[in-house]
Amino acid sequence: MTLDTLLPPMLTMVTEGWDDYGLIDSGHGRKLERYGKRRFIRPEPQAMWAPALDNWDADGEFLPGADEDGGGRWEINGRLPENGWPLHWRDVTFQASCTPFRHLGFFPDMSPVWDWMRGQIAPEQEVMNLFGYTGVGSLALAGAGAKVTHVDASKKSVEAGKRNAVLSGMEDKPIRWMIDDAAKFTAREGRRGRRYDGIILDPPKYGRGPNGEIWRLEEGLPGLLQDCRALLDENSKFLFLTVYAIRMSALSIGELMRQMMQDLGGTVECGELAVREESRGLLLPTAIFARWSK
Repeated sequence: MTLDTLLPPMLTMVTEGWDDYGLIDSGHGRKLERYGKRRFIRPEPQAMWAPALDNWDADGEFLPGADEDGGGRWEINGRLPENGWPLHWRDVTFQASCTPFRHLGFFPDMSPVWDWMRGQIAPEQEVMNLFGYTGVGSLALAGAGAKVTHVDASKKSVEAGKRNAVLSGMEDKPIRWMIDDAAKFTAREGRRGRRYDGIILDPPKYGRGPNGEIWRLEEGLPGLLQDCRALLDENSKFLFLTVYAIRMSALSIGELMRQMMQDLGGTVECGELAVREESRGLLLPTAIFARWSK
């Protein structure tokens, strides 16, 4: 059985607010979000419309630098806990904090992806989380019974993931915490003859490995996907790819994945991730994705 020769219509995976997170309002290139009892303003180029609310009282705002690709600082009103504060998603507890990278230590628009993966996987099956960051996705999978290999080049991020595991009461779950370059680790796993039931990868557009390796998404993604394909077989369940902050189409990464996975059959879909605004229900797009499932 092979995949269809054409991709199905594009999908939108929508994050709905929950007790500890919500998109309150957006517009004029910014967004107002709640993280537990605290509210923050962050830049959002996709919010080209006018906001719904006149008053955006917030505990802090990230002020971007002049460089489009990064930089900036937080302007905090009052005091925040020095080591962050706990938030919850389903059975996962994790620490939120204002990071230098303009986010708060996790990516709330991944919420429907975590739910989708939990629906694909069965207990004791093995999943790899590449570019796993602070481990919320890994803990979401471990909470569903999966054996997880978590890979990130940042020692600081992996240590944060381990602390989040303790906060979640999941320190004894079968999670391998790997500080490694994601592309090199995936290639080595292929040479070892390893296989996985599922893989999630959330690569940055640019990054450095623990030994100074340089990652550029446009150059590295096709080879990384090919190495991921080598770790999957006819009994595997899914491969999920998200792409942020880059001039690339969901159709492009969908077709790339369709060609890579063609011999395994199953279904390839692509589309956008979005967060629903609480003030009026509109959808704020955040990323593109492609996924294979069987």
